[in-house]
Amino acid sequence: MLIAANDVASEDRVAALEAENAKLKRINAALMGRVERSTDLQGNAFSVFETAISLEGKVRERTADLEHALGELAASNAALGHARDAADSARRRLGDAIESINEGFAIFDAEDRLVLCNQTYLSLWPSIADRIVPGARFEDIAGAIGDSGASLGAMVAPGRWISERVALHRVASGGHVIALADGRWIQVNERRTSEGGVVGVYTDITDIRAEDARERARELAERALVLQGTLDAIPQGVCVFDRDRALLAWNDPLLALLNLTPATAKTRIASHDALAEWCRSVLPGGVDADCLDWLGEGEVTAVRGLADGRSMEVRLLAMPSGGMVMSFDDVTDRLRAAEVLRETNETLELRVAERTAELRREVVERVAVEAALRDAKTAAEQANLSKTRFLAAASHDLLQPLNAARLFVSALAARRLAPENRQLVLRSASALDSIEDLLEALLEISKLDAGAITPDVADVGLSDLVQALRGEFAPMAAARGLALEVESTDVWVRSDPRLLRRILQNLVSNALRYTAEGVVSMSVRRSAGEVVIAVADTGPGIDPAHHEEIFEEFRRLDTGPSRGIGLGLAIVQRAGRMLGHPIGLDSAPGRGSVFSVTAPLAAMGVRSPVPVAVVQRRGIGARAVLVIDNEQSILDGMRAILESWGCRVITAIDEAAARRALAASGDAIDVILADYHLNDGVTGDDAVAGIRRDRARAVPGVIITADRMPDLRDRLVAAGLHVLQKPVKPAQLRALLARLSG
Repeated sequence: MLIAANDVASEDRVAALEAENAKLKRINAALMGRVERSTDLQGNAFSVFETAISLEGKVRERTADLEHALGELAASNAALGHARDAADSARRRLGDAIESINEGFAIFDAEDRLVLCNQTYLSLWPSIADRIVPGARFEDIAGAIGDSGASLGAMVAPGRWISERVALHRVASGGHVIALADGRWIQVNERRTSEGGVVGVYTDITDIRAEDARERARELAERALVLQGTLDAIPQGVCVFDRDRALLAWNDPLLALLNLTPATAKTRIASHDALAEWCRSVLPGGVDADCLDWLGEGEVTAVRGLADGRSMEVRLLAMPSGGMVMSFDDVTDRLRAAEVLRETNETLELRVAERTAELRREVVERVAVEAALRDAKTAAEQANLSKTRFLAAASHDLLQPLNAARLFVSALAARRLAPENRQLVLRSASALDSIEDLLEALLEISKLDAGAITPDVADVGLSDLVQALRGEFAPMAAARGLALEVESTDVWVRSDPRLLRRILQNLVSNALRYTAEGVVSMSVRRSAGEVVIAVADTGPGIDPAHHEEIFEEFRRLDTGPSRGIGLGLAIVQRAGRMLGHPIGLDSAPGRGSVFSVTAPLAAMGVRSPVPVAVVQRRGIGARAVLVIDNEQSILDGMRAILESWGCRVITAIDEAAARRALAASGDAIDVILADYHLNDGVTGDDAVAGIRRDRARAVPGVIITADRMPDLRDRLVAAGLHVLQKPVKPAQLRALLARLSG
């Protein structure tokens, strides 16, 4: 198309040059005629001469212009010749390229007229090839194909085929297949050109279609083999008839039942009627017409007894295509087995009844056992609850006299005594400390075993915990001449803060107790999402043979400078098991011991603790203290120790007595110390709340209790009260009163 456009442009230019050349010739002829007329009229030789000179110059100019125009014309003619040669060469190459491809090729312009095509395209339509020429419209070509019946579709419905073919050509957006009348298959792929025309490629796919047909036939043959194999694998005799009642397929069991061979089957049972007739002859005495008739729809199953004693099951099944499937099954053995089973069932009914009666007896016995188990469980739960209540009561009853004794000994130690008497007082205090440790350990072991302690797991910062342990055990370490090294840390773990503190307290206490000289250290290290807190000492070490033994109750090794009660490590092991914190031990004689507890790392991992401002507070002298306790000995002990510290003390056995004592004294009180368990089920927090209601300002309240349950402590703290555990340590009481005096 580009070459044709260049040819048109060159011809236009040649025509323009020729027109200008003719114009110049007319001008030249006019000038020459004018000169001749001027000579005839004037006859003046000089004028003629001048005119000739003037005309000569103009002629020369015009001649030069003419020569220039002729030169341009010659160049244009030469370019036009080259362009024509190039166009011819390109047209020949395009024609050769189109002819060289195996597919049919045709191109139509924007007006849907044929521009060119190759011989392969023409060979597709041999009967109308002379009518397929450049300039022919596609609709005319499609109409000629349809009228000639060159395709199968055109042979069936020419008009419809032509309209559909023209519509597909106009869309030109993909490929479609045309079946030719001579058996060939053509795939047509048409696409739009940039100028709005259509390019079509016609590929002969006859071989591909033939291969597909062969593959389809192969698949059908394989399916037929599979179907025949399936039929032969069925134990019943099966045969299939088409809608015309002709035999389509059968299996080997059918031939065995009907006494046939593959060769005789094609003639003996070639149709349904022949099969029915053959069955009446080879299966006498039971197979009648009603179970062999042709079945138009549904399914029929019939069992017939044969003359030879066999039982034959005949099943008819109508197929959706109009055919029918018949099956023959020898059910003699099955029926005999069913009869034997029926007889067996009848004999088993009595046995089943007997067994049912036995099972009922067993069920009754099992129900009785389950009821007994439930009663035992209820009794165990009640016993456990009673044990828990007993522990709470025992804690109060056992620690009350111990608390009074500690208060009296502390008050006595604050007085001036002779050295011998002071030594006796100090030994009494030490004995009370041992009794207190023993009672606390026993109560704690009992609560752990009874399940009375429930872990309250939260994120725990180890910084405050290890610093508190350093402050708690530094005096004990100094008294023994040991160095206590506690590593600072900002790691957080997931644990119960009270139980974790108790574990570490027992480990540090044991290390200080069994180390004669050297160092006791506590370290913290992280490892794979866990935190290992280790307590190491330079003591005598523990033989590996005793590593498990030392975690049992009241197990003590005589390897240290002092002896414990043998419950500290038992508490450590139980608390660690409750929290899911493994307890580790690395020790050998002569190289000290390392006890460790492993806790999971908290989600926050590491977080610096918030520094707490230190507040200076004044002493506790001249404080007015109200003490409420239902034991007179406790009141006397409290009065003795508090007055030795310079406090004004008011004592009462209950809230009513406290109100009377306050009204009689008329003094304002600064602190209320109340026992938790008072008379008649009244608790100390209730008494404090009642007295607070009469005060103009909120008076600090301290509850003293032997109950170590975490939920009780949390409830009291939430009510704005302070809590001290029995037996009360005078140092703890004095420190708390000093803190409340600010």
